[in-house]
Amino acid sequence: MATLHLMVGLPCSGKSTLARTLEHKHSALRLTPDEWQIRLFGQDAQEPEHNARHTIIETLQWEVASRALALGINVILDYGFWAREEREDLRLRAKQLGASSEVHFLDVPENELLRRLAQRNAQSSLLTFQIPEQMMRPWIAFFQKPTPDELKRRD
Repeated sequence: MATLHLMVGLPCSGKSTLARTLEHKHSALRLTPDEWQIRLFGQDAQEPEHNARHTIIETLQWEVASRALALGINVILDYGFWAREEREDLRLRAKQLGASSEVHFLDVPENELLRRLAQRNAQSSLLTFQIPEQMMRPWIAFFQKPTPDELKRRD
């Protein structure tokens, strides 16, 4: 049975690093929207089109992911999944495809997230967005941490 792995956490929490480890451990297809978006559009996090582009990329990646899961291939979605509703929706979709699902939550304190963000922003990267701190703070407030029941594997 294939497994859908959901990477849950805020920017700079370590999701993509863990996703790369899980990719090899579980012979999984890893889909990270930021990597696609930066390659296609550059560092566009502050451009008005950013969110629309991101949604299109996530939609395309889900089409790839759903086909892979149906074929029995493990998939890692490295999206962040800030809201419980979003996590539950993807887990239901996985179940409908006959796949199990797991949530991998990286809970990092705000001061550490902001320290890592400053470090990230000091470097140019083709893999991660440079995000101003003033953009990050509302995201921290919005983020819905997974409940203990969400962290259980679902077959």
